[in-house]
Amino acid sequence: MEAPYTHEFQSGSWTLPSMSIETGMPEVPRYAMYSGCVLDQITWQMQRSGLLTATARLVAQGETVGMTTSAGTPAALDLKRFGHFNGAITRNGTALGNVVSAEITYANNLDRIETIRSDGRIDGADPSIAALTGRIEVRFADQTLVTQAINGEACEMEFAYVLPSGESFTFTVHAVYLPRPRIEISGPQGVQATFDWQAARDSVVGRMCTATLINDIEVY
Repeated sequence: MEAPYTHEFQSGSWTLPSMSIETGMPEVPRYAMYSGCVLDQITWQMQRSGLLTATARLVAQGETVGMTTSAGTPAALDLKRFGHFNGAITRNGTALGNVVSAEITYANNLDRIETIRSDGRIDGADPSIAALTGRIEVRFADQTLVTQAINGEACEMEFAYVLPSGESFTFTVHAVYLPRPRIEISGPQGVQATFDWQAARDSVVGRMCTATLINDIEVY
């Protein structure tokens, strides 16, 4: 199999992967190894310009500090970033227009097992009920989203980025519910509406979301 490679990640697992992460300060020297790191929450925003930056919150079991590295010599990573101008949002397969900004937050809501131990570490961090929420701000030009909110219906929303070189990232939320927004006329400029959406488990596909990454990295 040759590049490009397709990586698909699905929500719904009760077993989360963990890793060890080392932060190094050679000049001090201080190398801190954080073991048992599990992702608690990841969030990012979509907007008109700039580069895509996500914030990941981790929970680690313990820290070990040393004078030398325990990770060896790390390989350089060729970074190719998505730009917000490479982004697009679709609703039920149709491009969603008039979007000013969007925010996506996926949280595993980890339950820290903080038992009394002589080493000061936690026993672990168990996943509880995951939550997928966000916010979408739109220029109020039609009633599509408001009608969905009033009717209490769900839609599928897709947040996607595609680079001209072929790499892509697609985050599909299978069942999005919208609250009824407050539509405020604050002045002579255009009217904008904000929807604080929440996702649920879709009964057809059996999960809440699917993330698909296409690039030239064979395996993670």
